[in-house]
Amino acid sequence: MAKQSPVILITGGAQGIGKGIAAHFLDKGWRVVICDQNSEAISACRQDFRDPDNLLLITMDVSREPEVTSAVEEAARWGEGLDVLVNNAGLADPDTGPIELLELDQWQRRIDVNLTGAFLMAKHTVPHLRQRRGSIVNMASTRALQSEPHSEAYAASKGGLIALTHALAMSLGPDVRANSISPGWIDVSAWQAHAPSEPQSLSTSDHEQHPSGRVGKPEDVAAMVAYLVSPEARFVTGQNFVIDGGMTRKMIYED
Repeated sequence: MAKQSPVILITGGAQGIGKGIAAHFLDKGWRVVICDQNSEAISACRQDFRDPDNLLLITMDVSREPEVTSAVEEAARWGEGLDVLVNNAGLADPDTGPIELLELDQWQRRIDVNLTGAFLMAKHTVPHLRQRRGSIVNMASTRALQSEPHSEAYAASKGGLIALTHALAMSLGPDVRANSISPGWIDVSAWQAHAPSEPQSLSTSDHEQHPSGRVGKPEDVAAMVAYLVSPEARFVTGQNFVIDGGMTRKMIYED
């Protein structure tokens, strides 16, 4: 009997970086589970990814434990287990205005989705991941390491996600490894639910300000995920990998 392809579950996988990761693993022959709250984006994936045997699409909210439990059970049943969890779901808009005007519900919603959602997904997938000696990859952000004004809720949620990552690595090793990725500026315009026929127009200065010479792409992040969940990375756990074209190492002063 032929060995089944490995199974990867990606939250927030219906567009943006998550969709790029899904495309990468489908191309590699993996079975891919995409969980996303955006039903419109999920529907678009049905058209964009025409490989029904290797793709499961689930509409759910990672901040609601009953929905997480149901989604994980469905994914594990469909895949006959799980090999990888990518916690990519998150509210992407970091600017919530001055902190003295920040409403508690705005703060709490970002913590619930960006951080608590990753905890809930890990909690319910770990029994399946242990059976396969699997891996968790959490999608953090360079905003966990540096900030612009008015981004307290987002920065706190992503900083917490990096801390959650190394805590998981200690608790779950050696059966399950956990790492995080902190992307910088990633152009996701071609990976949205209704992507334009022409990708977002970026200026020369947008690209040239990066020491790498260009803005990032979801494919750059997907390649790091692929490495982290591969056998070649068995000695790598509890780490945060910055993918930002060198921007967090760049010293910037106004003239």
